[in-house]
Amino acid sequence: QVQLVESGGGLVQPGGSLRLSCVASGFTLDSYSIGWFRQAPGKEREGVSCITRLTTVYTDSVKGRFTISRDNAKNTVYLQMNSLKAEDTALYYCALQPRGRRALTLSVAEYNFWGQGTQVTVSS
Repeated sequence: QVQLVESGGGLVQPGGSLRLSCVASGFTLDSYSIGWFRQAPGKEREGVSCITRLTTVYTDSVKGRFTISRDNAKNTVYLQMNSLKAEDTALYYCALQPRGRRALTLSVAEYNFWGQGTQVTVSS
């Protein structure tokens, strides 16, 4: 079955850390650029970070705090989130661009395959 499965979310205090994982099954990730997105209640889905084969991009609000990486051998993309803030609370998704596309973009419209999401809650 072709799917993306996110994990690693949870409840964390402000200033804490979490590492999200996005595991692909049924296909290999190495031909794809991957993005992490998030959606808070009542808000639109927004791009957080993207990784192509070697390059990365981040939305301004997470620069210096979040790090995206990929391990093609494990068919997994990670999002390390440090110094978490209450405003980081959201449902986090990973998504793929069409195969072979190498666009450094955080636009939701540029991604065509999505996981189910993992909830991140930052609260004391």
